[in-house]
Amino acid sequence: MKTMKIIHPNFDEELRFLQLGYDFVAGADEVGRGAFAGPIVAAAVILPFHFSAKNDLKDSKALSPLKRQQLSKIIKKEAVLYAISEVPVWHINKFGIGKSNDLALFKAIRELFERLNDKKIFFLIDGFNVKRLKRSVQKAIIRGDSTSCSISAASIIAKVHRDEIMEKLAAHYTNFGFAENKGYGTKFHRDAIYKHGLTDTHRTSFNLEIFCNLEGFRKN
Repeated sequence: MKTMKIIHPNFDEELRFLQLGYDFVAGADEVGRGAFAGPIVAAAVILPFHFSAKNDLKDSKALSPLKRQQLSKIIKKEAVLYAISEVPVWHINKFGIGKSNDLALFKAIRELFERLNDKKIFFLIDGFNVKRLKRSVQKAIIRGDSTSCSISAASIIAKVHRDEIMEKLAAHYTNFGFAENKGYGTKFHRDAIYKHGLTDTHRTSFNLEIFCNLEGFRKN
């Protein structure tokens, strides 16, 4: 019986654009797009090729919480540069998830541009292009967090940052299990919404009464 070869993220794409004359290549990713509550968080990361934990990198969702936390510390310590951004719930509710997602990525990317304003930077983006960013300086990579070291690193530090936000929110909104579900639509979370209604950290623009399929849905 053949064993499936495990493919780890690598620096192939980063190297290709460095060879085209860019000074730096960064990876960017966001987390929290599909959650019922809490902000969207994005990160952009420039890693050195000698990054010590390269072989441990993968899609952040495939890592245990402890491993993500360990890697996040290493990434922040060894990165050439990194930036983390947040887009709050009020923005998601007012402008929609698509525009908010794009803004979160752009904010992280813009910080790298501002801190390296005399350098040529190319961005590898997980999944899709950032509308606010020139197409000439970005490449969208499907499942990029599984193939690019820089995108994987961005997904990890963004995930750890957002999880910490949701754990803090759990202390304030005690009925919704945010420390466990991180704002995603688990059964516990859906049941809690039915019982207690929506809070000001829920995404009312998501029409959660449809997601939860709840009769007598409460909107506080």
